[in-house]
Amino acid sequence: MIVCFDIGGTAIKGALATNPEDIRPFPRKPTPIHDFDAFVATLASVIAEAEAIAGERAACIAISIAGVIDPDTSNAVVANIPCIHGRPLQADLEAALGLPVIVANDADCFVLAEAGIGAARGHRVVFGVILGTGVGGGLVIDGKLINESGFAGEWGHGPIQPTEAGTPPIHVPRFQCGCGQIGCIDAICSARGLEKLHKHIHAEQLTSEEIIADWLTGDTKAERTIDVYVDILTDPLSVVVNVTGTTILPVGGGLSNVPELLTRIDKALRARILRKFGNPIVVPAACRVEPGLVGAAILGLDFAKDHRED
Repeated sequence: MIVCFDIGGTAIKGALATNPEDIRPFPRKPTPIHDFDAFVATLASVIAEAEAIAGERAACIAISIAGVIDPDTSNAVVANIPCIHGRPLQADLEAALGLPVIVANDADCFVLAEAGIGAARGHRVVFGVILGTGVGGGLVIDGKLINESGFAGEWGHGPIQPTEAGTPPIHVPRFQCGCGQIGCIDAICSARGLEKLHKHIHAEQLTSEEIIADWLTGDTKAERTIDVYVDILTDPLSVVVNVTGTTILPVGGGLSNVPELLTRIDKALRARILRKFGNPIVVPAACRVEPGLVGAAILGLDFAKDHRED
């Protein structure tokens, strides 16, 4: 038995797991973002509850976070939770909780979940895509993350956005990204980026939900925005497919809830890649349980299995 967590700036989601398809979540708890002792106490309370229910000691703790672990310093880079930002998080939590701790990026946990029990089950190479508040991803090969620090798979970052897109092409500014660079896909293809793009094209301020709703009803302005958006998005994504050889791209995040948008992205992407697929490869995520919990559980259970065999 292991205890897994999906930790964000608002809530800590914990669960007891005995296998990837037997995950029993507990009620969410508020994240103490400024108090590390309170943060540890919240985790400890969930662990104690899980151990009481299971009647055994947890083999380890596995955590999904919206951040990365610097592979050189082992320090966590988690801007929205100041009390753990800059800490050697794994070592600090192991000392405080008295259990082995595994920490992984939430996008990595997402794709691990989809590869293990979700839409990508049975595929050897899986690239998971996040389209929501941010644009991110992760890569799983043969059921294993190629990198657990959280840096690999971040195709949304880097100054790779084109300055012209759409049919016919129009000039598109390179927006400032939260990572510090200019011209990242994250800055223009996230939900907020879609709003900035629409405002640039039409001088009209709408929410991403309003843009999508207008597009689905045939609005010409929204259609132009989506045309430019998909053109910008699928160029770098085609490079990801060609480089990794992935055969499926499960998509999570708020924009993944629009089937028509995924279909549009899939059609444009398959026209750009070298390998030709007869079926869609851009598909909605399928995990019924929170994928961050599932991915963390897979990592934790693999760790427990390996150490039990040792």
